[in-house]
Amino acid sequence: MSMLRDLLLPFQSAFSDSRLGRERAQWFPFILLAIIVPFTSSMSSNLLRSLQTLFGLDVNARRFYLFMASTQLAWDRLWPIAWNLIPSPLVDGRLILALDDTLNDKTGKRIFGCGFFFDHTAKVNHPTYPWAQNIVMLGLLKPIKGRWACLPLGCRFYHRQKDIAAGKINVRRHGRVPVFQSKMAQAAAMILPVATHFSGHSPLIVCDSWFGNNGLWKPLNAAEPSIHLLSRLRNSTVLYAEPADAARTAKGRPRKYGDRCGSVTELATSLRAQAQRYTVQLYGKAREIRAYDQVCLLKTLRCPVRVVWVFRKTQWVAFFTTDLTLSVTQIIEYYGARWKIEE
Repeated sequence: MSMLRDLLLPFQSAFSDSRLGRERAQWFPFILLAIIVPFTSSMSSNLLRSLQTLFGLDVNARRFYLFMASTQLAWDRLWPIAWNLIPSPLVDGRLILALDDTLNDKTGKRIFGCGFFFDHTAKVNHPTYPWAQNIVMLGLLKPIKGRWACLPLGCRFYHRQKDIAAGKINVRRHGRVPVFQSKMAQAAAMILPVATHFSGHSPLIVCDSWFGNNGLWKPLNAAEPSIHLLSRLRNSTVLYAEPADAARTAKGRPRKYGDRCGSVTELATSLRAQAQRYTVQLYGKAREIRAYDQVCLLKTLRCPVRVVWVFRKTQWVAFFTTDLTLSVTQIIEYYGARWKIEE
């Protein structure tokens, strides 16, 4: 326990040298310990009980709750400290990042960031628009003791534009209404500092089909061309072949795209017979699958991508990546590891 506490002591440097700052700097490592140790749930009241009972700290309850609800924590200094504590963040020489958004259901009406967000995974007996916080999450995918894990690297509260325009109290920061940012802009704002912090390594962003489009790819590629995407491909997406080399005497500008190959669904039907067998480490086991890969052009991203179709008995799924050096097994394994951010 003391060794783990010593690892968390660098976080104290992010707090000010005032009396209140020194008090909060002392609490912060122990709060992280209380969350990590399987002693109780991570509710604020239980964390306070852990600090007083488990660690023996004399904590004023009112000041503790003000600290837990504070909107003035220096997260821009705290997150890089957490990134520095990761001993070996690379996998196969790459920085693999998982991106997703999640809903955190709430019941109180004056909780920060709450709104009626659409839940596409809602069950029959659950509301389609629950009262919840919508959080965009970024994590590091890393195998730990033979199994994939997702280590959080950043998060942002997403506020609907109409809630910001209405000036609702649930979206105010320091009494002021924030500027609207789309989820794509928030994701890019989190990814670029991480890519700068781990400079010299090519980040690979693993995301679902909602994020895997030009809304995220365009700002990332413009700011940092070494960033690559790995995502699921929509069934209706149309793929194109690479253009053939035109003769030098041909008039007009050269073609950007070749012939139309067909939609993802059409190609899945015609390519099923050509699929090969691969052994992939997926969900903690070595599994045998049938897959086919092909390099195509996407008009949505305006760049070549490697597309992999994975065939099951009666179903199939297609993935794509802008990193053409990835193998078929790496593409499938990395996307399978994306599920860890859901957990």
